[in-house]
Amino acid sequence: MTADDSFGRLDDDDYPAYTMGRAAEMLGTTQGFLRAVGEARLITPLRSAGGHRRYSRYQLRIAARARELVDQGTPIEAACRIVILEDQLEEAQRINAEYRKAAESSDPSAAT
Repeated sequence: MTADDSFGRLDDDDYPAYTMGRAAEMLGTTQGFLRAVGEARLITPLRSAGGHRRYSRYQLRIAARARELVDQGTPIEAACRIVILEDQLEEAQRINAEYRKAAESSDPSAAT
């Protein structure tokens, strides 16, 4: 990947642009916390060619939510499970909204 290719990916939420140190700094947490959420399988960082962890903005948002829960006293394993369930619920609601919209557009009388 060239430098020009990298600049084009900076707006991509899934592009692993952040090192572990930078990610921890941005979240105001430790590298150990990021390792712990990885071990709990909340996020799986990509690895650079040298084996270093790299995080995307999406992964950092997920880790930040887990950190909020941990800061409120929730054990890290429970916080990770809560975040996973929240994410699954959000996705299910999005899919349901798409199905509703498709059903309404195919049968206008179905809208109530």
